[in-house]
Amino acid sequence: MLVKICSAAVLGLEAYQIEVEVDSSKGLPGQSIVGLPDASVRESRDRVKAAIENSGFKAPPGYFTINLAPADTKKEGPLYDLPIAVGMLLVSNQVKSTCLDETILLGELSLDGSVRAVNGMLPICMSLKKKHKRIIVPKANADEAALVEDIEVIPVESLKETCEFIAGEKKILPHKIDVRALFNKEVEHGFDFADVKGQGHVKRALEVAAAGSHNLLLVGSPGSGKTMLARRLPTILPPLSLEEALEVTKLYSVTGLLSGKGSLLTSRPFRSPHHTTSDIGIIGGGRIPRPGEVSLAHFGVLFLDEFPEFERKVLEVLRQPLEDGQVTISRAHSSLSYPAQFMLVAAMNPCPCGKLYDQQQSCICAPFEIQRYWKKLSGPLLDRIDIQLEVQRLKPDELSALPVGESSKVIRQRIKQAREIQLQRYKGTNVYTNAHMHPKQIKACCCLDKDAEALLKSAIVHLNLSGRAYDKVLKVARTIADLEGVEIIKPSHIAEATQYRFLDRQSQ
Repeated sequence: MLVKICSAAVLGLEAYQIEVEVDSSKGLPGQSIVGLPDASVRESRDRVKAAIENSGFKAPPGYFTINLAPADTKKEGPLYDLPIAVGMLLVSNQVKSTCLDETILLGELSLDGSVRAVNGMLPICMSLKKKHKRIIVPKANADEAALVEDIEVIPVESLKETCEFIAGEKKILPHKIDVRALFNKEVEHGFDFADVKGQGHVKRALEVAAAGSHNLLLVGSPGSGKTMLARRLPTILPPLSLEEALEVTKLYSVTGLLSGKGSLLTSRPFRSPHHTTSDIGIIGGGRIPRPGEVSLAHFGVLFLDEFPEFERKVLEVLRQPLEDGQVTISRAHSSLSYPAQFMLVAAMNPCPCGKLYDQQQSCICAPFEIQRYWKKLSGPLLDRIDIQLEVQRLKPDELSALPVGESSKVIRQRIKQAREIQLQRYKGTNVYTNAHMHPKQIKACCCLDKDAEALLKSAIVHLNLSGRAYDKVLKVARTIADLEGVEIIKPSHIAEATQYRFLDRQSQ
């Protein structure tokens, strides 16, 4: 007897249908799983056998051949446990099926027969909702699956409950969730920009960077507050839109990082990998390519503290995603693309001892040591950073003073208004913020008055700006104008944007 059950597999951020074929024949009890299964799929034989017996069923007699079709694509993960177990019970006539047509079935089984959550539920539902009207999922995945409309989500807690539903002995209502209500939850960060003493120019630069999603480099002495300020950046970032939230949640779903974060990520990611992270950890990859830190920071912030301490090859792989907004990882059997529209925020000391620009202490580094330190960062990489800023240590009287400044909530409101202007400007395109404008959009959207144009030409000559740096200045000026709510870029906007080219000024 042969039974076919529909399941699914995830490749990159897309899912495709897998047909689980279970066939029984006479012979000694046993199983064989074919169709390019990995170790976790092959190990399902023992999990399924124990789950069936501990759920009150008899161990099916005979030899079972289980094929995961199509047979030429690699299958991984424990999500086929549930369809294999149900297939074996159907073949041995211990369960009758009444509702497996147009139904996807997936889930990991515990030895006691309970159903555990699996990765990649959201992309599976989004990719296969047109072909199937129902999906039977682990209860722990129900909220995530219910984010997708036009598919009936049936949550189950055990193999026994699944079989009772399939046989029509138990009715389970489809699980539904109010997606819009998830965006009304206020995120508690635990810290605020109002707590920061001084550093008004740095807070302004962070506001501009957040408004346009511009890359930012903070250079300053140890203790100047670089890391402290960068870690407050999430408090002024606007929440994700529904479209953005679904895209970010898909990335976290396929990597198994969604657990404990809710069914839908509504706040922008803030990733802060250690400087010992490998290039594969940053960009993504592996035997079956998985998203790296640049993709997990999609629509959010990638914070690299101690910037020069990262290996050179790790930093160089950032150049392509910073420019293109996506990462393509090629392997012998597949080539996968992951989105990577992130905001790079980096912090570093100006020299090995950290006191080069310090007004209160003297640097003890030799010139060749400073040069060798900066050579860890290539010119093309630094050229891709929109805002480069020096951060000075606070003076003793500033340290003892009470913090005076706007709260994160007030700053965030201005940023939300600027982002809304940008969303309307780039509506219908794959661009969301000024930092990711294409050359044609720069020409169309960055209109300067005559005085601003003259000032920009002067800056190009005096700072010896490259073509890319010229574009960066225009994009930052566009964001500053958006924060003021004006359409034409004025000299004050150009002046502020050029002030953020700290490294260009230092080279003169």
